[in-house]
Amino acid sequence: MKTMISVQEARELIRLSVQTIGSQHCSLAEANGLVLAEDIYSDKDIPAYPQSSMDGYAFAFEEARSSYHLEGEMAAGSDHQFHLAPGKAIRIFTGAAVPPGADTVLMQEKAIIENGTLLLPASTVKKGDNVRPVGSEIQKGANALSKGTRLNPVSLGFLAGIGIATIKVFPRPKVSIIVTGNELQVPGKKLGYGQVYDANSHALRACLEQQHINEVKVFTSGDNPLQLKQTLENALSISDLVLMTGGVSVGDYDFTLQAFQDCGVTRIFHKIRQKPGKPLLFGMKENKVVFGLPGNPASVLTCFYEYVLPSIGYMMQAPLLLKSVQAPLAHDHQKPAGLTHFLKAVFNGEDVSLQIGQESYKLSSFAAANCLVVLPETETNFFKDQFIEIHLLP
Repeated sequence: MKTMISVQEARELIRLSVQTIGSQHCSLAEANGLVLAEDIYSDKDIPAYPQSSMDGYAFAFEEARSSYHLEGEMAAGSDHQFHLAPGKAIRIFTGAAVPPGADTVLMQEKAIIENGTLLLPASTVKKGDNVRPVGSEIQKGANALSKGTRLNPVSLGFLAGIGIATIKVFPRPKVSIIVTGNELQVPGKKLGYGQVYDANSHALRACLEQQHINEVKVFTSGDNPLQLKQTLENALSISDLVLMTGGVSVGDYDFTLQAFQDCGVTRIFHKIRQKPGKPLLFGMKENKVVFGLPGNPASVLTCFYEYVLPSIGYMMQAPLLLKSVQAPLAHDHQKPAGLTHFLKAVFNGEDVSLQIGQESYKLSSFAAANCLVVLPETETNFFKDQFIEIHLLP
């Protein structure tokens, strides 16, 4: 196994390794953002009856007739059924059933009513005006949505409108976050000498919630190989995806790789030619996905957006890659060859400026960024107005 692989190799290994979570049924209320795991067919015509698209007056259109005697009204939702005789008209409202015997609706703004009689305007009225035919939305047996469709508010409204209540989807993963390190302290408590506040679990949970992933468990482990092994075993038993932070380098207190081995997680790769996040660790146990993320917060978030987020997309069969665009650089920049750089930056719609404070422990510059600039490992000099690749943050 190579000691370090390229960014492109890492992405490809993740794509080839991560499997889709098995499908399950859920209600429409739970399905926003999920992907259909089956084709959906309509079991009825929609609309199921001729329907008025306007508030107005319904009647049977006759070429030579210019007036109709009014009798009654038909409101939306009314189950009153009758046959409208020739020469008669009925007051009707949007969404109401057009009664048998009627085939045309005149919108109320054009109607002239005199002594209980509807007078047609001089403007042209055509047979079928303002009537939605049976099955004009969708016909019985027709394909409503296909497997692989990512559901959104509009498609969910469409399914509800044809009477669908539950559907089969590829669900969001259940996720465990394991934060490691003897130095970690809970925010809100007094910070002791040698301690740092845990930012990673809060940032990762928020990233997951941004993708509507709410089944998230957070575990903590000290720098103890037995404790970390037991924590990882617990997380694997309840989760589809495990995110471990810290302990992925080669120091005396870095035990994440050992925990992978002790828990039967197959290492797919360890270390990428990139900055930040070089020591990223990725593995699989059967169909469960495990990432060993670095400990520095900016590295954690960079690796989440560039590698974990696409993995979640593969698990859900939903495209979750950051949007990539080309933008001109606002100033010159130099870097050494050998590593791909992911740099925190601000894109103002015209050009992109690199943030001051690119160190992997700094979140202050990340908090003000709205994109990551991607600088290839082989290139060293970048110039003002040169177009470069940027990944827009959610």
